[in-house]
This record gives sequence, C-alpha cells and structure tokens, in this order.
Amino acid sequence: MMDIVTLARFQFAMTTIFHYFFVPFSIGVALVVAIMETMYVIKKDENYKKMTKFWGNIFLLSFAVGVVTGIIQEFQFGMNWSAYSRFVGDIFGAPLAVEALLAFFLESTFLGLWMFTWQRVGPKLHVSFMWLVTLGSILSAFWILVANSFMQHPTGYTYRNGRAEMNDFGALLKNPQVWYEFSHVIMAAILMGGILIAGMSAFRLLKKHTLSELSTSIFKKSLRVGLGIALFGSLGVLVTGDMQMQALVEDQPMKFAATEGLYEDSDDPASWTAVAWMDEAEHERVFGIHVPYVLSILSYHSLSGGVEGMESLNESLTAEYGDDNYFPPVNAMFWSFRIMVGFGMLTLLVSMVGLFFTRQKSPSLYKKPWMLWTVGLMTFAPFIANTCGWLVTELGRYPWTVYGMFKMEDSVSPNVTPASLLFSNIVYFLLFGGLAVVMFYLVVRELRKGPDQQEEQEKEEEPATDPFDGGTFNE
Repeated sequence: MMDIVTLARFQFAMTTIFHYFFVPFSIGVALVVAIMETMYVIKKDENYKKMTKFWGNIFLLSFAVGVVTGIIQEFQFGMNWSAYSRFVGDIFGAPLAVEALLAFFLESTFLGLWMFTWQRVGPKLHVSFMWLVTLGSILSAFWILVANSFMQHPTGYTYRNGRAEMNDFGALLKNPQVWYEFSHVIMAAILMGGILIAGMSAFRLLKKHTLSELSTSIFKKSLRVGLGIALFGSLGVLVTGDMQMQALVEDQPMKFAATEGLYEDSDDPASWTAVAWMDEAEHERVFGIHVPYVLSILSYHSLSGGVEGMESLNESLTAEYGDDNYFPPVNAMFWSFRIMVGFGMLTLLVSMVGLFFTRQKSPSLYKKPWMLWTVGLMTFAPFIANTCGWLVTELGRYPWTVYGMFKMEDSVSPNVTPASLLFSNIVYFLLFGGLAVVMFYLVVRELRKGPDQQEEQEKEEEPATDPFDGGTFNE
C-alpha cells in the first residue's frame, strides 16, 4: 500500500495540474478576446464584434471551471497539508488575501459588467471592462506566484516558533524568482490563448462545407489573429524560459542538473544531452546522445563553463542539511523539460509558417486539410507543455516543500490516513474527470453552433426591461 506522503503528493499533483489547465487558458483567451474587441472599436468592423462574443463564450466556460478547480485545490491544502499550511501561513496570508480580495474581485466584477452591458454602454467603455478582466486575471497569477516563489527561494522571513514568519513584505515582491516565474507563466498563457483560438478555428474550417459564409470568414480571421498572438507568446516563452533556467544554475543547481540528467560534474565546455535514460537507483546514466558546447551556451551564454553534477550537489546538501536523499526524480525531470521546450519550439514554428500561408496575397493554408489538421492538433500542445513545466518546477524541489527549510515528509497533516487519502483521491479523480467531459462537451457545442447561430439567437431575444425605467409602471 502506498504511504501517506505519496498519496498526498499524488492528490496535490492531480488537483494542481487540472486547475493549471484553466489558469493560462483563462488568462490567454481573455487577452485574445480583449484584443478582438479592441479591433472592433478601432475598425468598426462588426465581424470583430461577433468574434469577441463568440470566443467570449469559450472564455466564460474556462473561467467557471477554473474557479471550481481552484476551490478544490485550496480545500485539499487544508485537508492534507495542514502542517505545511501552519509553517507558511504567515507568509502566504498576505499575497493570497490580496489575490482574493483585490485581483479576483476585479476580475469577476468587471467580467459581470462585460457580460451584461453590451447594449447599455458605449464600445470604448465596454472594451475597457474586458481589459480590466484580463488585468485582474494577470494580477491573480502574480500573487499566487509570489507565494509559490517563496517555496522556491525563501526570502523576507524570520524563523520563529517552528514557523516561517514574514518580516519584510517588500522582500517577497523583490524575490527574483517571482519575476522569472511570472514573466514565463504569463508568456505561456499568451501563447496558449493564441494557439487555442487558432487551433479551434482550424478544426472548424476543416468542416467549411457545412459552415455559413459568416462563420467561415470569422474562423479565418480568428485563426490568423490567434497565430499572431501565439507567435508573440512563443518568442516570449523562449526568452523568459532562458532567463529562468540561467537563474536555476545559481538558485537551485540540483533542479538544473536533474533537467540535464547530469550525475557527474560536466566537462568544460559542457555537452548538452539530447536523449538519455537514467538508472535512478544506481545514480547513473544508462545511455545518452550528446551535443558539444550546447549546455555551456544554455547555462552561461558562453562557449565555456562547466555544470556541477547531482552527486557533488548531493554531498553539499547532505553537509548543509543532514543525511537524506536529495536526488529528484531525474527521468521525469529530464523528459518533462524536453517535452516542454519541444512543444514551445513547435508552436513557434507552426505560428510562423501558419502566418506565412494565411497572408492576404496567398492564403493557401485554408485550402489544405493537412495544414489545418496541423494547426488544429496544436490546440492540445499548451496543455501538455504547461503540465511538463509545472512538473519541472515542483518535482525539482524534492525533498522540500519550502526549499532548504521544510521537507515534504514534515508537511503532511498528522490526522490523515492512507484510507482517507485513497478515498478522496478517487472522489477528486471522478470529479475532475466529470468536469473535463462537461467542459469538452460544452466547448465543442459552442464551436458547432458557430457565430451565425449566436447572432440569430440574439435577434430573437427581447431586451430586458429596466424596472426603474420611467414608463415601466405607467398605466
């Protein structure tokens, strides 16, 4: 039977991964919708308004599911990780309170205004609501990452009474890890928003013989807008990811070495391992394909420079913190990093090529099913890449919940049992599975309805009567 720590970790991973499907989804699609409505305000083209409303429905679905999964994630923190919650409660209290009371309030309030004021306010004011929703979602991510960054690089605290107590709120905000994580996460969200819109549009254009002229035009516009945003996000992800990995060489060298499957200290210059498999029990690499100089370039932007291996780092950590196994799950780290980077590069390539083949002079992509299939299948890439990125971030901190301060085995609630954790894992898995099926069904239904059916529905609906209208109660 699995032990309590393993079951608790599995539940944390399951709830967080599923929730994280929808965080960058909501941020990215909200930004795309805001850009589309801005284009409507500037160009006065009604098609952009229809695009905004149509993709706005997809955003609302992701927002709703994201809220539900976020609540479940917070619940399992208190249930399974009470010792950890007590340890970091004084640190996490401020950023999480600001996230709930300011950022989420801003996001949800202006989302309501955006939904219900299409006919009641001017276009310029209305588009500002969606930009404020986008800002609120980005701020929510920022404050969550302030808390997460403390786990990666503790700062601004005093260790007292067996707890980490905050003594400098400004130090939490100035934590360099915050800005590396935040910039990378937001760029990944922008990439995701763009490629989701482009991918879903491509899937619909594969059925263009069943689409109206209006829907075909809107999906073509959406695909090109999505690819442009995805290209920007892809470039941003590569730049911010490079900055974050260089910081890891100094802050968390064990995590960096694990992503490279490097047990022994590297040569100088260091070779990069493209493909490998590690024997984690024996702490050795079974095989590997190496590319000279590349690891030095990635680590230091130089043709020289070696990287310390996990064996040496484990000895240093043992001397500093005592005997323990400080080796993270190396194969998972190694391959998660490469899958994440691989999909990032693939998204960049598809975005560039897609924009070229949808240019006004020769929009050949729309006529070639294999190209549409390629863009369409990219819809799933950000979910995989973001999950792999999260695994690298969290697994690489093993065995710590708070790096260098608090270990996983000390973080679990003292009153949980393997049976209760197994039961809650099954319940959460079924719940998340049900939510996934419902979300997929609703998104597909919206896509099949198309923008033209939405327009017909709006024409049939009578505007709501204002009870405070002067003529409402006149006889």
